[in-house]
Amino acid sequence: MALTSKKRLFADAVLAGKSNKEAAVVAGYSVKTASAAGARLAKDKDVVLYLVAARVNGESKAPKGDASRGAHKPGVAFDLAALTNFRDPKAFLMAAMNDGAMEDRLRLDAAKALLPYTHQRKGEGGKKDALQEAAKRAASKFGAPPPAPRLAASGGKKL
Repeated sequence: MALTSKKRLFADAVLAGKSNKEAAVVAGYSVKTASAAGARLAKDKDVVLYLVAARVNGESKAPKGDASRGAHKPGVAFDLAALTNFRDPKAFLMAAMNDGAMEDRLRLDAAKALLPYTHQRKGEGGKKDALQEAAKRAASKFGAPPPAPRLAASGGKKL
């Protein structure tokens, strides 16, 4: 989805220093549901990308040694276009995790999201995997059965 006008208003209010609830009210959400809407919008991928890009652009304009630099690494260029050109979510998460210009918290979230795609949980697997594993264990315990004796007709005698 694209960044809607409500999402943009919310993100601009967050950048102005308002809490998620206050920003949701400014964006036009009901006061009763503003807390839930603010929490949901704070996790929205479009809003997060907009906030990161705005903070990085704000950092590049700030003088060196400014305290507003936060958790970003100095001297590393952030390329939002490079992060949005992925078709594979796994490749996107890998790039986000390895991007030195991103906030450490976002990099950690990307690593957490990537974890199930790279490492299988112990005991996790399908029925076929379990059956194959059981067959391997059973086959290793016993040798191959001897071939059954061939029954041959005995020289033309009828039985």
